[in-house]
This record gives sequence, C-alpha cells and structure tokens, in this order.
Amino acid sequence: PADGSISVDMGTPRFGWQDIPLAEEFRDTRMIELQIGPIDAPVLHSPSVVSMGNPHAIFWVDNDVWSYELDRFGPLLENHPMFPERANITIAQVTSPETMIIRTWERGAGLTKACGSASCAAVVAAARTNRTGRSVSLLTPGGGTLHVEWRDDDHVVLTGAAEWEFSGNFDPSIGTWARDTESAA
Repeated sequence: PADGSISVDMGTPRFGWQDIPLAEEFRDTRMIELQIGPIDAPVLHSPSVVSMGNPHAIFWVDNDVWSYELDRFGPLLENHPMFPERANITIAQVTSPETMIIRTWERGAGLTKACGSASCAAVVAAARTNRTGRSVSLLTPGGGTLHVEWRDDDHVVLTGAAEWEFSGNFDPSIGTWARDTESAA
C-alpha cells in the first residue's frame, strides 16, 4: 500500500482440538474450560483457542486489558497442561465490531509489544464468537494499529506499518574468535 504498510498472508486458522493442539478433546474450541483464579470468581476464564501455525488462547475481557496481571498469569497459562506445545496467551477487549485492544504473552518470549499471529488468532476467534466482523483493527501495546482480515478464502491477512528497526554488519572473524575462545576454555 502507498502508506508504507506491509500485508502478509498468515495462512489459514485451524480449530480442531488436536490441531491446536490441546491435551484433551473439546468439540467446540470457540470456548474451552480453563480458568485462572478462584472457581467461584475466576479472574480469566473460558478462552477461545485457535492455531495460526502455533497455539493461541484468547481470554475475552469487558474492561481495560491493562488491569490484568498478564506478566503473572502468562507463564502459568503458557505452560498449562492443557497446552502440550505451550501456548500464546492473549487478553482481548472488543471495543466495537471493527476494533479490539489486545495484550499478548508470547510463548518462550514473555510479554510482547505486538504479536502478528496472536493478532490474527484474536480476530479469527472474535469473528467465530460473533464479537466482531472478519475485518478488524487492533491496538497493541507497541502503540501501533494492525489490521487483520479473515478473507472468504479462509486466509488471514495481517497489515501493519513497516519500519526500519536495525542496521549492522557481521564480522565472521568475531564469531570464529568467540568459538575458539570458548573451546579453549
């Protein structure tokens, strides 16, 4: 696009419990039985689960996504026995049929400013649960807005700003020297 953004075809979502994968069978992955907090007053509960090539659990909240201690719950949920390959954990707030705010705990990485596959998973899950349409703009902690469209051909397209992040040079002799130093130790 002329605005400097980039679009990426993120592939097709998968919804079968064995495709996500989950440790036990759920016929309907739009909402599974999983919660954090007391049984009678869970803090987070009933996530939607989907695979975008990696497992995602999306917890729906009605209030501010920042009011949840994702840094505390994220590691517990990522490593929950329900997710044999661990999972990305997203807290999502739908603000209109075309907009959402999300925060994501990325498996193996922790809190992240933006996660493309989580953004796609959240939009797909929101559309599957009739929270939004299939074309949604998301606000992420990195401050940027991403746009996700779940097309009629089942492909999910992620569009966002493209910015130069880093420039540098690699000197192979440094890598060789580091290896030689380590092996001599």
